Amino acid sequence: MQETSTTLQTAKKSSAINPIIIIGVLFFVFGFVTWLNSVLVPYLKIACQLTNLESYLVATAFYIAYLVMAVPSSMVLKKFGFKNGMAIGLLIMAVGAIIFIPAALTRTYAFFLAGLFVQGMGLAILQTASNPYVVVLGPAESAAKRISIMGIFNKSAGAIAPIALGVVALKNVDQLKVKLATMSAAEKIPLLNELALRVVVPYICIMVSLVILAVLTYRSTLPEIDTEHEDETTALANSGKTSVFQFPNLVLGIVALFLYVGAEVLAGDSIISYGSAQNIPLSTAKFFATFTMISMLVGYVIGIICIPKYITQQKALVISAILGFIFSILALVTHGYASVFCIALLGLANALMWPAIWPLALNGLGKFTKIASSLLVMGISGAAVIPPLYGHFVDLYSAQTAYLILLPIYLFILYYAAWGHKLGKTTA
Repeated sequence: MQETSTTLQTAKKSSAINPIIIIGVLFFVFGFVTWLNSVLVPYLKIACQLTNLESYLVATAFYIAYLVMAVPSSMVLKKFGFKNGMAIGLLIMAVGAIIFIPAALTRTYAFFLAGLFVQGMGLAILQTASNPYVVVLGPAESAAKRISIMGIFNKSAGAIAPIALGVVALKNVDQLKVKLATMSAAEKIPLLNELALRVVVPYICIMVSLVILAVLTYRSTLPEIDTEHEDETTALANSGKTSVFQFPNLVLGIVALFLYVGAEVLAGDSIISYGSAQNIPLSTAKFFATFTMISMLVGYVIGIICIPKYITQQKALVISAILGFIFSILALVTHGYASVFCIALLGLANALMWPAIWPLALNGLGKFTKIASSLLVMGISGAAVIPPLYGHFVDLYSAQTAYLILLPIYLFILYYAAWGHKLGKTTA
């Protein structure tokens, strides 16, 4: 009997290999498209002549789509299933990439924001499908480990994307800034138009890649997962519950995810501009977002090795929140490359937050898992609020002082990790 059970477990693991690889490729796409924004913020600030607040609307347009699409995403998945829903999400992202072409040709910031919003809509569907997929596809106690593996795909792409776009979009931009400073408004127009056109070819390539990936996903062997099924213990515990909001661990998890994503995106999207504010040339600063991604990759590797063998995902979240608070303080009290390095190290602190928050928030939800996943994806809209709020503080104070916004964020995440996730559910 024991041999039969072992054989079944082995077969289940083998059958999960292919789905994990497919989902890993999708996570690579998430990372590549998402972290292009770290280059788009300083690039569009110059090309469209924006204030700091206006430039960080890049993050708002991209991530507000997660708020708008949270419930529609679950409806898409319910109607078309997980696999077909992912293909639809990829095609929507391709449409967003196409919008960048008229945006660049006319140098219209509103068009750029529209393209980013449409890309975010597609990503919202993909995120809603893929994250619970990874959580469900194996034991609950090792969910953070599986999500960490996905994070390696995601942040590897995130490390590549800023360099790939930065080499094209920010080429010789320091000299261009000096030249623009001496020109009249009319004289600037031809140079700014030429700068705007630099993103046309990259986004055509992105569009074609997304369409191909959508077709491959549609034709893949990716199986459906049953999120409506509850085991006997979960069904008994949830008897009498009629709303997803009756799970405090989920509600607080949404808030924690909202704040965490805002902090993570802020660290990645602001570091190039912050390096420039620290009098570091953009030709050098354009590589800083990659350093943030590399530090996140280190964090994911630590998670894969240590969770759950040496440390629980709950304790990993506690440690991560503490590290985030410490690195934020150090960034505020140091200067130059040292301060920028501390912002890059926030990637290490943030790495295991996403993998840990998801399983803690979804723990014990059973048949409520699908709608809960939609609400958690809605929490990604934190990146639509916190980076532009940071940009506003930059305009009011300074790029360094504005990082004070990170301190209460990490304190709340620490609360959720230590105590908040236990409300309603006690297992980690």
